[in-house]
Amino acid sequence: MTKKRKSISYAKWGYFFIAPFFIVYIVFQLIPLLSTFYYSFFDFYRSGLKIIGPEFVGFKNYITLFTPDQNGQIDFLAYTGNTLIMWVIGAVPQLVFSLLLSVIYTSYRLKIKGQRFFKTVMYMPNLIMASAYSLLFFTLLSNVGPINQLILSATGSTFDFFGQVWPARTVIAFINFIMWFGNTTILLMAGIMGIDQSLFEAASIDGASAGQVFFKITLPLLTPIMVYVAITSLIGGLQMFDVPQIMTSGNGAPNRSTMTLIMYLNNYFGTSKNYGMAGALSVLIFIITGILSFIVFKTMNSPDKGKKKVKKARG
Repeated sequence: MTKKRKSISYAKWGYFFIAPFFIVYIVFQLIPLLSTFYYSFFDFYRSGLKIIGPEFVGFKNYITLFTPDQNGQIDFLAYTGNTLIMWVIGAVPQLVFSLLLSVIYTSYRLKIKGQRFFKTVMYMPNLIMASAYSLLFFTLLSNVGPINQLILSATGSTFDFFGQVWPARTVIAFINFIMWFGNTTILLMAGIMGIDQSLFEAASIDGASAGQVFFKITLPLLTPIMVYVAITSLIGGLQMFDVPQIMTSGNGAPNRSTMTLIMYLNNYFGTSKNYGMAGALSVLIFIITGILSFIVFKTMNSPDKGKKKVKKARG
């Protein structure tokens, strides 16, 4: 009788290869997330060199965040509104402009050459630090900057870009637009290039116009990528910090109209070292991000919507 040879299983080695990912995730993601949620129910802060707490206070920190100040304003809601307004001002034009550029550069009719060059040029602003952009635009738009010097010579007076609510918000949103539109354009270009080219060829043979091709083929099949771009843009927008922090020296001028949620969080965690309040605010930001991302996903993504439109266009 011949002995059966034992089969050697290498499946266990797969666990060794994926173990580093789970270790890093648990140590640097899961544990901080759970500890943030845990300390949000405690009074835990630093007073000078003395650490007060942690002392369990229940939902006191959350109630404090929704308590109006002396002017009757709830800072958490006001700063949430500021953040979303500046995100919308920058994200909507960014998505439209990036979609337009991606369609032009990948057009089967135009056949523009040098796509690698254009991709590199468009992505370069994403490599420049936010502090450099902030310093550049602050210098250009200050009361003694070159832009105001041109306005002064033309009108006889200067325009205070950073002393008025909407101009200040628009400048911050525009800087974020400049920084991220290249990344969005490249993602959308990759999505369009992943669409079956035979669809465009069939549409061209059937005499479809450029508008019909865009709305009935390109846009429906590009929806998954656009959903991804919109959600990641929303998450990044809610984490807006560096540009308004530098432009306003952290005070959210004028009248705290450019104060964002992360700047508000920084006041608790970075300045006063109030870990309990910072934890409660972080949990609320996490919840808001999840809810808004779900709304964006359900709004933009409908099952088989793109396929139905393409089948209808083919028919």
